[in-house]
Amino acid sequence: MKQILVFWISLFAVGSIAAQTPSIAPSATFSDSEGNETTDNKFSGSAPVTARFSANPSEVGDYSPHYEWRFYTEGNADAPYLIRYEENTNYTFTRSGVHYIVCYATFTKGADIISFTQEYWQSAGAFQVSIAESKLEMPNAFSPNGDGINDIYKAKSGFQSIIEFHGYIFNRWGQKLFEWTDINGGWDGKYKGKDAKQGVYFCLVKAKGADGREFQIKRDVNLLRGFTEGSTTKY
Repeated sequence: MKQILVFWISLFAVGSIAAQTPSIAPSATFSDSEGNETTDNKFSGSAPVTARFSANPSEVGDYSPHYEWRFYTEGNADAPYLIRYEENTNYTFTRSGVHYIVCYATFTKGADIISFTQEYWQSAGAFQVSIAESKLEMPNAFSPNGDGINDIYKAKSGFQSIIEFHGYIFNRWGQKLFEWTDINGGWDGKYKGKDAKQGVYFCLVKAKGADGREFQIKRDVNLLRGFTEGSTTKY
């Protein structure tokens, strides 16, 4: 009976030690420019993209943890462009291309060292963030008539990775009527609270993409108050 009791106590002790072995379960949550959140190992989209990375350690116990988040591009795992030494970290991606992110974690207690480094990530797979090349186009007309269709003069849908934006609207005499810096915003066809007359105006847009591309778009804008759905006018 005594031998059985000693054996059971030994198993309990070994089990307790095993249960206290530190581990990590890294996760990432991505938020696009419109505030939509996604939790996944991979993300593809337009800049800027904000990410929240968490190491999610467990069973740390008496171990001293050390975290090292590494951000690198393809083929440059040994030369990361950014390193963060914290358990959780936030980062906003503004450069186009494919980015890889890993968390090297080391837990130390005396001579005992438990590591989650290169070998761990070769099996787990790095987080991957793909930022599209920049793209921006402006329409040549809009119809602010309150029908909910093309009521606002703004960037065409499908723009990608624009990190700086400044738009201006002028009348034919060069008077500035409106300006905006939010690429999702635009002109409602009013000046000082009153409807601008139907006619031709001028748009100037200066913008910069995540890939370093600079945009300077100049074009005429047709304000069409009589436009209705079904018209053949091209936007």
